[in-house]
Amino acid sequence: MDAFALGPVLISISRLYALGCALLLLVAAWSLLGLSGPARARWFNGLLLVWLAGARLGHVGMHLDAYAAAPLDVLKLWQPGYHGVWGLLAALAWTAWTLRDHLLRMIGAMALTIGVSALWLVLVTLAPLGGGTAMGELPAVTLENLDGEPVDLQTLRGERVVVNLWATWCPPCLREMPLLAEADNREDVTVVVINQGEELLQVVRYLDEQGLSFRYPLLDPQQEMMRTVESPGLPTTLLFDTRGRAVERHVGELSRAQLTSWLERH
Repeated sequence: MDAFALGPVLISISRLYALGCALLLLVAAWSLLGLSGPARARWFNGLLLVWLAGARLGHVGMHLDAYAAAPLDVLKLWQPGYHGVWGLLAALAWTAWTLRDHLLRMIGAMALTIGVSALWLVLVTLAPLGGGTAMGELPAVTLENLDGEPVDLQTLRGERVVVNLWATWCPPCLREMPLLAEADNREDVTVVVINQGEELLQVVRYLDEQGLSFRYPLLDPQQEMMRTVESPGLPTTLLFDTRGRAVERHVGELSRAQLTSWLERH
């Protein structure tokens, strides 16, 4: 499990780890640093904002080509795209500036920040609440395309395949559809968009209205794929390599930088 659903909202497990670590840092700072209430609030609140800004800008800097193609994606803060090391460096710089008149407290605050960041990294790496893909390879599932023709996913072995589960009622799904359509135009990857639980007319109307075209738009009226990949919600995207092995998975809206990184690594 890499996310869980709270009603219609998907919450990433890694962000849950981050929230828990932030609360731990707050409690540790309250107990150990001896800062006054206003000083502690100024340092901690600023640290969170600076960490987020530093982590975001660091990620953008490492994926300039992807963000140059769509600059406004920088402002889509709900999408994945935060680099922990850059966030930590920014947080340490903020701590040094804010507590510069209290050397021992500054050193203590830096140590706590580094320790909590290391704990977050361990949690993300070990994933004690679960993580990874629910399958090892491209599933033996046969679904119909928009013309009513059966498509066996196993026949796509030998190609890099991006499988995306979506629905027209899902706003994050619709936001990422143009990105997936763009990827489907590449010769080195095949994109399979599998609608979950909706009727043919709904799917055809949406794709036609948006001018979107895919080689493999499939219908899954019984939501068989959601059960197969144990998806907690939509959208869910998986990447399979040329041997049919699942190598990447993301639950939630996919960013251009993330998809580009997937395709560069595999």
